[in-house]
Amino acid sequence: MKCLVTGATGFIGSNLVRELLNRKYEVNLLVRSKNKLDDDLKSECSIFEGDLFNLEAIEKSVKGCKCIFHMAAYANIWSKDKSHAFKTNVQGTENILNAALKNKVSKVIFTSSAATLTPSEKKEEVDEKFPPPNNYLTDYETTKKQAEELCVKFAQQGLDVIIVNPSRVFGPGLLSKSNSVTLLIKKFISGTWRFIPGSGKQIGNYVFVDDVVSGHILAQQYGKPGERYILGGTNISFNGFFELLKEVSGKSYNLFHLPFSLMLAVSKLELFMAENFGKNPLITPPWIKRYSQHRLVSSQKAINEIHYTITPLSEALEQTVNWIRMKS
Repeated sequence: MKCLVTGATGFIGSNLVRELLNRKYEVNLLVRSKNKLDDDLKSECSIFEGDLFNLEAIEKSVKGCKCIFHMAAYANIWSKDKSHAFKTNVQGTENILNAALKNKVSKVIFTSSAATLTPSEKKEEVDEKFPPPNNYLTDYETTKKQAEELCVKFAQQGLDVIIVNPSRVFGPGLLSKSNSVTLLIKKFISGTWRFIPGSGKQIGNYVFVDDVVSGHILAQQYGKPGERYILGGTNISFNGFFELLKEVSGKSYNLFHLPFSLMLAVSKLELFMAENFGKNPLITPPWIKRYSQHRLVSSQKAINEIHYTITPLSEALEQTVNWIRMKS
């Protein structure tokens, strides 16, 4: 089967492309620059240079494809151009969906995020049936939700489009801002990460990249048109995550709790420097607020409907730690 992948230079995207090739898919890639691709992907895939607004490049890349994995997105925590997230995540997605409908693509898998789900205010596991929050904190969440709504609209027009919502993804692969949890693990192992946000009791969901990659392919094989599937892993607090990481890595560094009030103050200074001097911030106030929330999710729908499976967190962390040490 021939498929198109956007976002192949990203963390999840590059892992997905390699797995598709392992499964003997023919793979087209739409990339802004082929120079950002690893050499093995350049030699095994058909490359089309262009962005999500280059309609000619999109048309060429879609021709003959039975499925599209649309993963390209703008996920920066801050941008001087406030419209950038909307242009990429919403208008760019609309361009891909239009091309898919025009070229009678059999199935489109749209990669959204668990960030579009409502926080777990009562520490309950949130699933696909929960209503969205009244307001989103970041442009990323807002535009990803708008893109999801576009997908539902196109599904109503007859396009077989499916939405997947990964949670906090980590594991072997490209070490970039989209793989921030693995970067954190690497810093912890080296002794350069020494704090826990807030009280450490806030619960989030952490998922192994191999599971997310598998979940995309399973959604393509078994997903139902217009449906959403949460691709999650293990719900665990910051404290619990670092305790397990200490056990797996054999490192027992003393970690201190950094109050959210102090983190918020630092993030405001970072934002001030960004807006006035163009210095990219390490973090912004909305993201601090996000990490102060509980974010439990349930992947039971994906387990039941597309046969999704979850790697135990200890096993996933062990594989990640071993990979980091091998690469060091």
